[in-house]
Amino acid sequence: MLNRRLLFASLSLLLSLASAHAADLKLRILETTDVHMSLLNYDYYRDQATDEYGLAKTITLIKAARAEVANSLLFDNGDLLQGNPLGDLVARVRPLAQGELHPAFKVLNELGVDAANIGNHEFNYGLPFLRQALAGARFPYVNANVRLAGNGQPAFTPSVMLQRQFKDEAGRPQRLKIAVFGLVPPQIMQWDKQHLSGRVQAHDMVETARALVPRLRAAGADLVIAIAHTGIEAQASAPLAENAAVRLAQVPGLDLLLLGHAHAQFPGPEFEGLPGVDAKAGRLHGLPAVMPGRWGDHLGLIDLTLRRSAGRWRVLESQASLRPIYDRQARRALVAADPAPARLIADEHARTLDYVRQQVASTEAPIHSYFAQVADDPSVQLVAQAQLAYMARAVKGTAYEGLPLVSAAAPFKSGGRQGWSHYTDIPAGPLAIKHVADLYVYPNTIKGLKLKGRELREWLEMAAGQFRQIDPAGPAEQALIEPRFPSFNFDTLDGLAYEIDVSQPARYDLEGRLVQPQSHRILGLSYRGAPIDDEAEFLVVTNNYRASGGGHFPGLGPERIVVDAPDENRAALAQYLADTKRVNPSADGNWRIRPVPGVRLQFVSGLGGIAHLAATPAVRLVRELGDGSALYELSGAGPAP
Repeated sequence: MLNRRLLFASLSLLLSLASAHAADLKLRILETTDVHMSLLNYDYYRDQATDEYGLAKTITLIKAARAEVANSLLFDNGDLLQGNPLGDLVARVRPLAQGELHPAFKVLNELGVDAANIGNHEFNYGLPFLRQALAGARFPYVNANVRLAGNGQPAFTPSVMLQRQFKDEAGRPQRLKIAVFGLVPPQIMQWDKQHLSGRVQAHDMVETARALVPRLRAAGADLVIAIAHTGIEAQASAPLAENAAVRLAQVPGLDLLLLGHAHAQFPGPEFEGLPGVDAKAGRLHGLPAVMPGRWGDHLGLIDLTLRRSAGRWRVLESQASLRPIYDRQARRALVAADPAPARLIADEHARTLDYVRQQVASTEAPIHSYFAQVADDPSVQLVAQAQLAYMARAVKGTAYEGLPLVSAAAPFKSGGRQGWSHYTDIPAGPLAIKHVADLYVYPNTIKGLKLKGRELREWLEMAAGQFRQIDPAGPAEQALIEPRFPSFNFDTLDGLAYEIDVSQPARYDLEGRLVQPQSHRILGLSYRGAPIDDEAEFLVVTNNYRASGGGHFPGLGPERIVVDAPDENRAALAQYLADTKRVNPSADGNWRIRPVPGVRLQFVSGLGGIAHLAATPAVRLVRELGDGSALYELSGAGPAP
C-alpha cells in the first residue's frame, strides 16, 4: 500500500513538473530602426518641433508597450548615427573628443536597448568614427557579414547570446538563451568605397545567415533573431541583394526577422498579395517579421507565444504590429514626447541650432521640391550648378579641363513614404546652413566620371524608370509616378537638354536590368544645341553613391571615376552659395516630360505645393487628399528644351 502511495506521489510530482514545463511563455519583441539621428521630435531644416517623427515620441510608445507585458526585449536596427545636422555636428563640424559619449548613446543607453545592428549609413563617416561612437554603447552591437580585408576575421561582433529570465504563463521563471546577429547590405562597399575599400569586405547576407544559424543553435540558443538592415522585395532577390528579407526568411533555424533600411512599414497593405508574405500577421514564409518605418515614426512589435517541446522553445504563435506616433489622415499627434532625450542631449541640440542658423547667402525667391519629380526644378538645379562650379575648379590645368562638363543631381526630399511634409520648402530671404543641409541631406562626396555620350543616354534611361508607362489610348487621367522608384535615383543631367517620352515602357527595371531593349524614353538629347555624339567624351560630376554603382545605373562603377574628390557635395553647395551671395533660383528647363495627347498626367505631392502653383504654370491642382497630400497634374506641354 505504501509503495502504491509513493508511486502515486511520484507520478503526481512528474505530472506537475511536466505541467510547469509545458506552460506557454509570452514574449514581446520591440524594434526601432532608421532613426537617422532624429533623437528629438525636431525638424532642423525647418527649425521647429514636429509631431511626425522623433525617437523622443517613440520612447513614449516603448514604455507603454513594456508596461503591458511581463516579458520584452528591445532592439535597434541601425542607420542611427547619420541623417540630420545633429549627426553631422558630432561627426564633422565639432567631432567627438576622445572618450566623449555620442548623443545617440546618451539616449539609447538610458532606454535599455538589449542589442543593436549596424546599418549602412553608419559607415558614412568612416570606420574610425564608427568605432569611436559605438564604444559608448552600453549594449552589444552585432554584425556578421562584414569582415576585415586582411585576414577575413569579423570586423565587428557577429552575434551575441543574451541570457534572460522571463516568467511563463503559470508565473514560473524560465531562463532563455536568445542568439542575436546582425546583417547589412553588402552594397556598403560601393556606397562608402572611400571609407571601406581595402579595409573590410561585405558578404552576402543570406549565405552569412545560413552559415551562422546552425552554429548558434549548436551553442544552445532557444531563439535565433536576425536584425537585418534590409527590406522586402516582391521578386526573389539575387545573391548579394540589397533587400533580401524574403530569402532570409527561408533560412532554416531562424525564428525572427527584424527589418529596416527600406523605410517601409511591415506588416502593412503595401505588401499584400506578395508570394510568401502575410501582410496582416507580419510573416515572411511563416517567419515572424516587422519593419517600423523611419525616424522613430513607428514602433515595431512582435508578440510571440513560445512553447517548450522536444527540449527547446519554439514559436507557437506570432503577431507583428506597428504603433505610430502620428495619425497622417487626421494630421494629429498620437503621443507626447518623453522628456528624457531633450534633457540628455540639451547641449548638443543647442550647438546644432547655433550651427544650422549661420547664414551663408540669401535667395530672391522661394526654393522648394514639391514638383521636382515632374519638372525641371530650382532646388535640384542649385545643387547641379554648385557641383559644376566645384568640378570646373578641380580640373583646371589637368587633362580633363577641356571635356564638356555635365552635372547629375536628384530630388532627395519628395514626400511619399517619408511623409507629406518631407519636402524642401525654403522661403525667400536668408539662406542658412540648415537650408544647405535641407537641399543636400547626405554627407556624400564629389566624384567625376569620364563617360561617352551613349552612356549618358543610358544613365537617363535608367532615371526615367521613375515614370509609369502612359497609355495614349487609355483613361483620360493616369498616374505618372512609379511609387517604388526612389526619388534619389531620379537623376537629371544639367548641361544636357532632352525630353522623356513616358508613352514608352521603361528601358530598365528597378535593379538596372535591361528589360525593354527596343524602348527609348530619352528623346532629343543634345549638348549646347547639338545632338549628342554617342562616342563623344564628357566629364560628369556626381556623388560617391552614384559613382560607385549605387542605384544600379548601367555603366557606372568605381572604375569609371577619374576625379576622386574628398569634399562633400554639401560643402560645395555651401561654397557656391557663399560665393554667389544672392541667388535667384530658377530652372532653365533643360528637360521636360513630353505630353501625351488626350491624357492628363497626374501625381501626388505635399499639400504645401499649393502655395507655389502661381509660380509653376506647368502644374495645376486637382484636389486635396486629406492626409497632408494633394493630387496634381501637369497642365500643359510647356516649352521644349
